[in-house]
Amino acid sequence: MEPPTNPDTALAKGKPNARFMLSHPAHFIALGFGSGLSPIAPGTAGTLWAWLAYLVLQGWLTAAQMGWLIGLSTLVGWWACTVTAKHMRVADPGSIVWDEVVAFWLVLWLIMPTGFYGQLAAFVLFRFFDAVKPGPVAWADQNFKGFNARGGFGILFDDIVAAFCTLLVIAIWTFW
Repeated sequence: MEPPTNPDTALAKGKPNARFMLSHPAHFIALGFGSGLSPIAPGTAGTLWAWLAYLVLQGWLTAAQMGWLIGLSTLVGWWACTVTAKHMRVADPGSIVWDEVVAFWLVLWLIMPTGFYGQLAAFVLFRFFDAVKPGPVAWADQNFKGFNARGGFGILFDDIVAAFCTLLVIAIWTFW
């Protein structure tokens, strides 16, 4: 099925802008509340936003509530990423950063409590696995593409795999 075209949300040079982001709730979510509009390294900007948001949220939510938020954010993000990728006509646009947000929240949720340097190490490892896409991350990235729910899931899935690779390295380091 051909992705819909909406002239009111036309993308300049294939890059979304604030008008596009605000034109649909899915765009606002998928673009990480604006962090995905960063002209430089939107995935890193989205991960930094996720880190800051997590630190703020943990002051208000219990660990269990944070877990529920991550689960709900994954489901809502699946919808938002699917819709936004369709509207952008790109299977996995770099400006969609909700996948980084949810995946890094998962990492932080599972390593907390830890200090700044532990969080920084998790950030660096996660960005490495997400950007370089070694082994299982590349497999996840390549096998779920498209403009349907499978494609929306794929946008999230490779980052979730990157999160688990990050957690595996942290676990090995911790218990070595």
